[in-house]
Amino acid sequence: MTTTGPSWQDLYEVAAAQAGHFTTVQAAESGFSPPLLHKYLNNGRVHRVRRGVYRLVQFPASEEEGLVVFWLWSERLGVFSHATALARHELSDVLPSEVEMTVPATWRSRRLKVPQGLRLHFADLPEDERTWHGPVPITTSARTVNDCAAAGVSPEFIEQAIRQGLDRGLFYADEVTAAAAIITPPAPP
Repeated sequence: MTTTGPSWQDLYEVAAAQAGHFTTVQAAESGFSPPLLHKYLNNGRVHRVRRGVYRLVQFPASEEEGLVVFWLWSERLGVFSHATALARHELSDVLPSEVEMTVPATWRSRRLKVPQGLRLHFADLPEDERTWHGPVPITTSARTVNDCAAAGVSPEFIEQAIRQGLDRGLFYADEVTAAAAIITPPAPP
């Protein structure tokens, strides 16, 4: 989407897919130089949400904004996972106290200033274990349940998630055997 001059249409299309948000890089791809972006910051047309992440002020607010900002912080490489994804899939009554995101395993060696309220997990997620929830990627329901069980989420939430996922046809029992094994103690000999 490289343009020869600034294009509000291009920038709006990018922002519209991201709950009204865009990055410095995306602004540059739409033809907005840093000085021009600064001009629009000063005249109130855009708002800085965090370093490198902006919001078009005329764009309507959405409940996904916080997740979008974290996702853009992750350079659009993170995938919301664990209890955050469990809540997004509406598979249990879990109320996450922080947002959980899985980023590529190579990020483990990076020096990161992780935003407050965000907890990172490190793994290389295959494409078939990702899906979309509105403007952000989340782990699939089966991956989510297995991740939550492995991370020690309360067994009653895991049992509830498995039951609801099976009832709603979101996954098959054999896709969550790892989670079921964690929460079900082995039978005595």
